[in-house]
Amino acid sequence: MEPIGADEHAAMCGLLGTVNESLGAPMAPAWEAAFRDVPRHAFLPERVWVGEDLVECSRGAAPEAWLRHAYADTAVVTQVNDGEAADGPGERWASCSASAPSIVFRMLDTLDVRPGHRVLEIGAGTGWNAALLAHRLGPGLVTTIEVDPVSAAHAAGCLERAGLDAQVICGDGARGHDAGGPYDRVIATCSVRNVPAEWIAQTAPGGVVLVPWESPWFCYGLLRLTVDGYGGASGFFFPHSAFMLMRGQRTDLRIYRDVVRDSHVPVESTTRLPPGAVAGEDWAAQFAVGLQLPDVWRTWHDNPDVEGVASRLWLATTDATCWAAVDGDGRASHRFTVWEHGPRRLWVQAEAAYGWWRGAGSPGPERFGLTVTPDGDHVPWLDTPDNHVPVRT
Repeated sequence: MEPIGADEHAAMCGLLGTVNESLGAPMAPAWEAAFRDVPRHAFLPERVWVGEDLVECSRGAAPEAWLRHAYADTAVVTQVNDGEAADGPGERWASCSASAPSIVFRMLDTLDVRPGHRVLEIGAGTGWNAALLAHRLGPGLVTTIEVDPVSAAHAAGCLERAGLDAQVICGDGARGHDAGGPYDRVIATCSVRNVPAEWIAQTAPGGVVLVPWESPWFCYGLLRLTVDGYGGASGFFFPHSAFMLMRGQRTDLRIYRDVVRDSHVPVESTTRLPPGAVAGEDWAAQFAVGLQLPDVWRTWHDNPDVEGVASRLWLATTDATCWAAVDGDGRASHRFTVWEHGPRRLWVQAEAAYGWWRGAGSPGPERFGLTVTPDGDHVPWLDTPDNHVPVRT
């Protein structure tokens, strides 16, 4: 590994303080040693993309800016458009990133690795996460899987230059890696909407599967499952993390391309529930609604070309068979127009989901949990596994 210069050392020290502040306490000594010995910048590619507009930043052309992004406590996009060329800045979308360091160490602490543990990581990315684990656990105990061949080669090269022994496999992480199991810990660096059965099957009884979670409604949450040894697993959510969705679980839907048709004749009604209550700034509400509507997707349309409508909330099922739209006029109105089409009344279901959450005391994500049964069913619950959350399909 290249020597760490004065600028890099100063940046690392500054980031360490920021991460500790975010965590609310100094990170464990073993993780601090890994942080110092495995510098983040050594795992980032020469070219990254930053900001909402995904502006390219090259180490060769702008070394100071590149280093500043390397040691900021934010995610850094390391790939756009699945590695394919983009026509222009407006055509770029993030397809891989290096997670914010505070999230990385929060997840590693939550994973609770112990000496001798075998760990399977889903999503090698830059290789930094696997490097930190290999530094903590030692040689031969960490396996990481990356679906993108370029990213996999980059991670393997960085690990080799760092002198750290972690096996990098290029393949579909949803299938795990049975040959290296059983594992004591499985950690994913991409979010899922359904936990693959292979991850549970390849984890030893009493082992942990830690995975970022999302619903089509809302990308937020961290799920920590304990495997029961009978083909199932159960555990609580944590109110942290928002990761890119696993490639095999992506949903590419567009309202006017895939959902709404000119022939549709929607049912009109009104509601007093502001659409922002279920899809606004309240993350706890969005998380709870998403758990109850596991196949419903939503998006905002600001200033649609409709007279008297300032904003419109769209809802649609992921199979594109049902949709709803809720219109607001931009004023402090107490009545909103609702349009619904299909066999399900999606706004009625969203209102019911929100009402249930309010009736339960508006709980945060940390009070919710999930059980994955041996048959693969995903059963959400509140406080205890026997207190099921209503799922509306």
